[in-house]
Amino acid sequence: MLDKTGTVTTGKMTLLAVHTAEGEDEETVLRLAGALEHASEHPIAQAVAAGAAERIGALPAPEDFANVPGLGVQGVVDGHAVLAGRTKLLAEWAIDLPGELDAAKREAETKGRTAIAVAWDGQARAVLEVADAIKPTSAEAVTRLRALGLTPVLLTGDNRAVAEAVAAEVGIDEVIAEVMPEDKVDVVRRLQGEGRTVAMVGDGVNDAAALAAADLGLAMGTGTDAAIEAGDLTLVRGDLRVAADAIRLSRRTLGTIKGNLFWAFGYNVAALPLAAAGLLNPMIAGIAMAFSSVFVVGNSLRLRRFRATAS
Repeated sequence: MLDKTGTVTTGKMTLLAVHTAEGEDEETVLRLAGALEHASEHPIAQAVAAGAAERIGALPAPEDFANVPGLGVQGVVDGHAVLAGRTKLLAEWAIDLPGELDAAKREAETKGRTAIAVAWDGQARAVLEVADAIKPTSAEAVTRLRALGLTPVLLTGDNRAVAEAVAAEVGIDEVIAEVMPEDKVDVVRRLQGEGRTVAMVGDGVNDAAALAAADLGLAMGTGTDAAIEAGDLTLVRGDLRVAADAIRLSRRTLGTIKGNLFWAFGYNVAALPLAAAGLLNPMIAGIAMAFSSVFVVGNSLRLRRFRATAS
């Protein structure tokens, strides 16, 4: 299971366009939405904040802020109750997008972009378009994971159109999109219930629960502290190919352990009856035992020749 934002993609989103409702001005939208998003650590939120600051200058500090996992953010800016995120967040407050904003949202999603709905004081005001570049090594990483006999699945809270566009570019066939953080956990457990062994790769707060629930949680070291804390293994670099290298090294290590156990047990099973029957000279037995230890250590040292393919 691969998260999208920050894992398959760079997570460095860019604010590309602002679509405002009739009677609204772009500067006000950017001021309120940018101020609220600035308080969030999510890459999409940071892109909105950076784009707003670049276009209009300094942003005010929100008077109140709350992150709504999987949906967006909400808070108070300049005395206005502001919402920014998925349309589901607005729907929870009984706010619908007017026709022109809904059309802008759909068009953005057909281009593989993420659309952020903005509302305040009980009314939808704008739709923001942001885009995220795919990491140049992600397609190669997916190929390497397949070569290891694994089935890559894109698991994301983003909308399906964006997720499928990213999946098609990197070579992932199965996409599970528009899922809440708790839904990611349900997906992991469903697959485990089918007898699958599930590894989850993610970097965000929304991935933490799924990382903890998976048989193997691999957290991107470039991600949030929550993801790193929840994962079993931290990939220091933000390169998805390192996940394939980690699995290769793990398999080789396990193979070495099994080989050491086989020879150690085999050696003793063969020698103990001879020693019990008095057919094995103690000096020879001591030398043989030392050789057994040297063999195990030498076999283990072969792991030093392991070379990561990600460079």
